[in-house]
Amino acid sequence: MTSAPAAQFAAAPAPAAMGIYERRHPPLAAGVWGDPFLLRQHDAGTSNGAMAMQAAAASLPAAAPPPATLAEPKFESQVVALPLQPVDKDDALLQEGQRLSPDSFEHEPSRPRDKIQRRLAQNREAARKSRLRKKAYIQNLETSRMKLAHLEHEITRARQQGVYINSSSKHSSLPSPIDSGVAAFELEYAHWVDEQKKQTEDLRAAIHSGASDTHLQILVESGLDHYDKLFKSKSAAAKRDVFFVMSGVWRTPAERFFLWISGFRPSDVLAVVAPCLQEDAAAVDERQAAEVEGLRQKARHLEDALSQGMEKLKQTLADSILADAVLASGDGDGDESPPDSFSGGGGGGGDGGYMARMGSAVGRLNTLVDFIDHADHLRLETLQNMYRILGPRQAARGLLALGDYCQRLRALSSLWAARPREPA
Repeated sequence: MTSAPAAQFAAAPAPAAMGIYERRHPPLAAGVWGDPFLLRQHDAGTSNGAMAMQAAAASLPAAAPPPATLAEPKFESQVVALPLQPVDKDDALLQEGQRLSPDSFEHEPSRPRDKIQRRLAQNREAARKSRLRKKAYIQNLETSRMKLAHLEHEITRARQQGVYINSSSKHSSLPSPIDSGVAAFELEYAHWVDEQKKQTEDLRAAIHSGASDTHLQILVESGLDHYDKLFKSKSAAAKRDVFFVMSGVWRTPAERFFLWISGFRPSDVLAVVAPCLQEDAAAVDERQAAEVEGLRQKARHLEDALSQGMEKLKQTLADSILADAVLASGDGDGDESPPDSFSGGGGGGGDGGYMARMGSAVGRLNTLVDFIDHADHLRLETLQNMYRILGPRQAARGLLALGDYCQRLRALSSLWAARPREPA
């Protein structure tokens, strides 16, 4: 009896293939029924009845599903637990591959460092630019302070030299207060000189760099407008104090030496420009050369006309003053006023005739403002005609030559003022 069941049990198929793929139940937690392998080993070693029941179940036809047993949830729990190991291995391999990936190994750690380096470089560049701006601002303040001190020194020196004399008092020789319009013109002229230096350097850089004709045309027109601003400011100052403008005390000594009606001669402009045009003779045709020469001759004729008008005005004023002086010195009374006959009347008061004559002389002095305006108009018209005759590049060279000429005159004055002097 014992050998037959044993042989039958040995010939029976393994029960492990039952229920895993044929029956589908919801998976249970692995720890609900305990360890399935320990429990199965315990049942196999202690209960022969359980093995007999499994053998009988295996001998049934395959179409009939086996009855549910208590051990079946243990196999289901094992099915849930077994696939976890390869999933964990794949995850581990995936994580290991990501950790050992060349792209991750080489680039990921370097990206934060590169970003930090870029930010540090940007911060250093911003700090450097800030220091440069601060330095330029300080230099600008220092330059402005020096210019202001220089202007104050010039104004003080002009006062000491007696440029502004109070004519309202006969016995007063103290300098009168400076007219606000005249002082404003001096400041405007100082700024004008600085702007002219800047424009001259811009022209020089544009010509040397081979800038386009359009860019040179803009620079030349800006330079002509700059001269126009100077002439308008000078006209306004002449209406406040014509002798101040005519004397040229707002210019340097070397500039005053070449002064003609409070400015440069228009023909001198063409004389300065001519050598520059000769250097670029290939770009100047015969027609342009002839027109420039004609413009120079016309400027000379107009200069002569204005100069003759100035001489006539001086002679007229001198005759009036000399006539008053002669008539006053011929009077036996010793009275300072001219005689009655000077007024042109038969028996009018001498003082009235003298004041009428002096009033007429003062009225003639007002024509000096017109002479200044005509001279400045001739200067501006000469510059504009030169620009019209020449091309943008040639006109830029001419305006550059004029700017260099003015700067050299100022430099000559500075060298003359700084020359070594012998002790008195």
